[in-house]
Amino acid sequence: MGQIVRRRDGTGEVVMAKLSEEDIRKLLSEPTAARREDVARKVAAVHADGELSDSERRLAEDIFRLMLRDAEVRVRSALAEALKDNPGVPSDVARTLARDVVPVATPILEFSEVLTDEDLIEIVRAQTGAAQEAVARRKTISAELGDTIVRHGAEGAVATVVGNPGAELGEKTLLTAIDRFPASENVQAGVIARPVLPVKVSERLVSVVSDRLRTQLVKRPDVPAGLALDLALAGRERAVIGLVDPSRAEDPDELIDVLYAARRLTPTILFRALCIGDRGFFDRGISRLAGVALMNAQRLIDDPGRKGLERLLQTARIPDALAHAMMTAIDVAREMQYDGRPGDRIRCRSTLIERVLTQVEGIDSDNLDYLISRLASGDRAA
Repeated sequence: MGQIVRRRDGTGEVVMAKLSEEDIRKLLSEPTAARREDVARKVAAVHADGELSDSERRLAEDIFRLMLRDAEVRVRSALAEALKDNPGVPSDVARTLARDVVPVATPILEFSEVLTDEDLIEIVRAQTGAAQEAVARRKTISAELGDTIVRHGAEGAVATVVGNPGAELGEKTLLTAIDRFPASENVQAGVIARPVLPVKVSERLVSVVSDRLRTQLVKRPDVPAGLALDLALAGRERAVIGLVDPSRAEDPDELIDVLYAARRLTPTILFRALCIGDRGFFDRGISRLAGVALMNAQRLIDDPGRKGLERLLQTARIPDALAHAMMTAIDVAREMQYDGRPGDRIRCRSTLIERVLTQVEGIDSDNLDYLISRLASGDRAA
């Protein structure tokens, strides 16, 4: 006969008692899967309470090993669910469950502390989809495991791990995630939400981040001011030159609110918005800086005389040199009209920038470089 193990569940029922090898086989050959599920949960509970002798524990673990061969997925799944938080599960049992079908493997992959990094890395390399995502959801993920998920995982797993605050992910790993899935909003959103966002990662996001997520990135205080400015203008420029469906373009009011709250609604960003033809953004921004209602600000801007506009720019505390450049840009824009031909918006933008560059002296080097870069991009697009 086997060892006597007397443990009771909440109703006082004896869970294990005087079990021989033959008794165990009979128990595990119960005709209904529901009964075998119940056995799995009860034996797992007995094993987890830590009160078994060595021989009793071995007997319970032998039962686990027999149940690993159960033909019913629901029985093996119940066993995995019952063992997922048990740090004393034999490693061979945990590894077998982790390599089973997805419904069985998932709780072990996501929660079991018995699996080593080596086990998990091997599984990530060998499995796909749901198994990788289960690993990516673990409470803590080492740098090596995180890098493996990013390099070998499917998109869902990569999005999950970059969005996991418990995952240790370095700069190179985050860059790899972006480069592997440059069009994935889920991956981008996870990276943007990281507790720490390295500057190089922010720079890479500037070129790939979707319009929907651009504002979220601008909100981050650790994104350098110059990058935040580039991000804000990039989305607006795409809308102005017709690369974005107006119904899907960023809400300029929302972007103004975000920039103002982050103290990034600067004279420079408003000047550059003017130069790419974004009067809507400029009007809203200057109205916010001046503390003037939008409708009143627009009347002052559109007044043929400059006095109202000059007063508005003074109230908004725009530096004199930049105020002069803004007034010139507004004057030039008034004279221009779209001709309706393909690429007319890009051509008008380029003409506006050219005239500002030739008519305004003393543009600072940063803005000069920006305007020249926009001219170059217009030439490529033409």
